[in-house]
Amino acid sequence: MEQRLTDEERLTLKTGAFGAVFLVSNAEPGMFAMIKESVAASGALNDASGVVKEALTSGPLPQLPRDSALEVESVVLPALARAVDILRAKSPGDLAVYRQVVLAAADRVAEAHRGVVPAEAAVIERIRGALAEPA
Repeated sequence: MEQRLTDEERLTLKTGAFGAVFLVSNAEPGMFAMIKESVAASGALNDASGVVKEALTSGPLPQLPRDSALEVESVVLPALARAVDILRAKSPGDLAVYRQVVLAAADRVAEAHRGVVPAEAAVIERIRGALAEPA
């Protein structure tokens, strides 16, 4: 049974998804790379459907810290884990969609500029861990 998400819950899903893209993009910085990566990510995020699409396309953009990658990660990874909990409770049928969309966006960003480098692969593994079911 699907329940409507609150504004705060939608922002949590958006923070996790957009933040994951930001983390992968910043793992290998560069202005030209960033443009290619943004296009790649938007394509993956547009593949969302249902509650996930609504969350990613409505409301304000998430506010991420700008001081360091560690600070961003300390916001994004917990947001991904909370998003999993939210969807499991309110819209379980959309949980797989969220995981797929976030990981596809992260993968596309990493591959967009000269292929996946070790720093990007490490970030994607942390994202995958945050999206995983608790043991």
